[in-house]
Amino acid sequence: MAETQALEVLVQALRRLPGVGAKTAARMAFHLLQHDRAGARQLAQALQDAAEHVHHCERCHTFTEAEVCSTCLDSQRDASKLCVVETPADQSAMERTGAFKGLYFVLMGRLSPLDGVGPREIGLQKLLARATEEAVQEVILATSFTGEGEATAHVISEVLRARGVQVTRLSRGVPLGSELEYVDLGTIAHALVDRR
Repeated sequence: MAETQALEVLVQALRRLPGVGAKTAARMAFHLLQHDRAGARQLAQALQDAAEHVHHCERCHTFTEAEVCSTCLDSQRDASKLCVVETPADQSAMERTGAFKGLYFVLMGRLSPLDGVGPREIGLQKLLARATEEAVQEVILATSFTGEGEATAHVISEVLRARGVQVTRLSRGVPLGSELEYVDLGTIAHALVDRR
């Protein structure tokens, strides 16, 4: 089959998505062009609109179309609690629980020296300024429990504690509904240490 240059450019663009390899990208491209041209145009327009209009909130660094996002502007939120997450997707997950009513700071990543991601790239200075505001009484670190997420939480914790800020970390443990014999040993060990 003779592929066109435009088709190859589309496949390469789709490969930029996380978890999408060459075959999946080609399958998506073929589907859109063969079965859903209107969907392809809608997707292209939505991507263009988002790329032009979505930017970072001045206060928390999440995605928004306004200067300050609706969460930061919500007067019903508890301004004494600041939850630090890695991504807007993590913030969304926290919000879906309905358990957290404070404010957020989104790092847009985590420390990864091998990938060239240091404190400057995750906005550590901006976080320090936000976390040391008078209204903030507790900073909750909700980074992932990977090596990089743990390192990020450790660095942030050390810097904030040196400035007298109360810092807590999300608890970790055995997932609800799981059987102990199937839980990995590291999770069991942390759950034992963090027991209450």
